[in-house]
Amino acid sequence: MRTIDRWYEDIEIGERRETVGRTITEADIVLHAGQTGDFFPHHMDAEWMATQPAGQRIAHGTLVLSVAVGMTAGDINPQSMSYGYDRIRFIKPVFIGDTIRVTAEITEKTAHAKRPAEYGYVHELVTVVNQRDETVMVLTHLYLVNRRASAAP
Repeated sequence: MRTIDRWYEDIEIGERRETVGRTITEADIVLHAGQTGDFFPHHMDAEWMATQPAGQRIAHGTLVLSVAVGMTAGDINPQSMSYGYDRIRFIKPVFIGDTIRVTAEITEKTAHAKRPAEYGYVHELVTVVNQRDETVMVLTHLYLVNRRASAAP
């Protein structure tokens, strides 16, 4: 990783990043269940899930979210921090053995309501697809980004 200063003014709508794939494993699901306490049978009980419409165990939505966001982590930007996530949608299940890829695209920039000369928000649409290019999850990642001291709102 590199440390690169990117101010609000440096970030352009339409910028896009794409990741390589990562396969979701049974170990991922078991570890996530242990970390969160979510041992719901949809994730842990192969026999029961064989009788359900999905037909097999599915990864926790929060696991897919965590892995996908981690996959987009790259260069360190001291001028920016994650402000949160909006409109998270789990569109299709992710199964053991599925390989996910992530695209992150800057879709919007807005001024900070109370301190527009100091900060701005950057909205990044995060789209997760599986190995069949089916969208499995989407969300908006919000960043709070410093403005240059001389910048006008």
